Amino acid sequence: MNMKNNTSALKPILIGVAAACFAGQAFLQSQFIFPKWKQDFSPGRGKMVANGLSPDQMLFALTGFREMVAGILWVRADSFFDSGNYDAILPIIRLVTILDPRQIDVYATGMWHIGYNFTDEEQRSDRRYIPSALALGKEGCRSNPETYEMFFETGWMWYHKIDDDYGNAVKWFEEAQQRPDMLPARKNLLSNAYERNGQVDKSLDTLFRLYDSARKTFGEDKSVFGNRQNRDTLERKLDTTLVRMGQRGWFASKDGRPLTGYDVNPPFDVNFSCKVSVVDRRVLKFEGTWGVKPVGTRIRAVLKDADYPNAEPAGMMWDSSNDVNLDPPRDKTFMQEQLFVKNTRFNKKVDMSKDPTMYPFSGEKYVLELYYNARSAPPHIQDKFGWNGEGMTDKNWLNTEIRSGQRVIYATLPITKDMILRRGEWRDKVPVVKTSNFKEDTSKSYNSGDSFVIDLPALRSDDKKQ
Repeated sequence: MNMKNNTSALKPILIGVAAACFAGQAFLQSQFIFPKWKQDFSPGRGKMVANGLSPDQMLFALTGFREMVAGILWVRADSFFDSGNYDAILPIIRLVTILDPRQIDVYATGMWHIGYNFTDEEQRSDRRYIPSALALGKEGCRSNPETYEMFFETGWMWYHKIDDDYGNAVKWFEEAQQRPDMLPARKNLLSNAYERNGQVDKSLDTLFRLYDSARKTFGEDKSVFGNRQNRDTLERKLDTTLVRMGQRGWFASKDGRPLTGYDVNPPFDVNFSCKVSVVDRRVLKFEGTWGVKPVGTRIRAVLKDADYPNAEPAGMMWDSSNDVNLDPPRDKTFMQEQLFVKNTRFNKKVDMSKDPTMYPFSGEKYVLELYYNARSAPPHIQDKFGWNGEGMTDKNWLNTEIRSGQRVIYATLPITKDMILRRGEWRDKVPVVKTSNFKEDTSKSYNSGDSFVIDLPALRSDDKKQ
């Protein structure tokens, strides 16, 4: 009886203690723990995920299990990578980066996964995901500003995957080099990005700066092979760059002298033309001419909705959002392919029939874009065309407007959903769209795009006689 009375007497005290603990916990979370989490751990330093959340909603993340749960989730993601279940990895990436924004490896792997791993049956990337990959990279930079890694990874996405807007590659590589922990070998990419962005003088300055640093490092410890290798690599790059600046007329152009006698003059007419035939439902055949014999030309072909959001010629505004939205616009189509040229012609089939999710063709009107940019060309092609396309021309398709400071080749061809799906009037006839200057190849030589023989200039007997 006394025990029951004692228990009854203790109940109000216990309730009071529990209430005090709860109030204390709420006070600590609202005044100290949650603000500290927002400052040090929230993606974007409290600018994104933490906004709009109450302390109680973050209780689980603040109990000390956040990093452990994030680690378990990331281990689980390995099994999805191994099985190729890439869709299942996306929510895990997002959860891990929310729970532990210091997980740089998850940010970097997530960018690569989103930007590269979603492909069709012919290994073409789903470029609708690229804005999300860039947004994830930017969030990773905000969450980890003290290290170079996410700045470098974001720059690499611009430099390698987008492979067109090199100004953004320069911006992110420059940010990476502001961090003292950046690996020396990775710093060298900034000079390449400057060069591809038409900033050849800055490329040269960067090479001299890196070379001086590499020489100093090698002098301090000659026993490390990497020190010698980095110094020698930069020395060769410097020599090659100076020679090319001279031969391509860069110095002459800066001095206001004519380019007579330099490799880029006179401009070479590439004689571009193209025909696109819909040989089956969702199957396009690209044929065309490119009057350059040396191997190394790849012409970009893009098929996209005529009203694709944030579209730009032969691409889009990839950096249009900071939202890590892992669901791309499912009702839009964006196909990009490289047309490899050999023996002055290209001939390639693009089959989209096996990937209706990636190529939904929900709209009614589409546009085909054919595009060539000398800045993305290999060095032996640039030796003639120059860094900005000053050494090439085309009487039909030269364009000096869509890329600032550059001469590019650009043509557009309209095409409809009925043509792509072979419906209506196109059910029993092959839809064809082509440039006005396209001429069929009637030769019997090995100029066919399906041929394995490559005609090398100056090696055949008739070339030697010229």
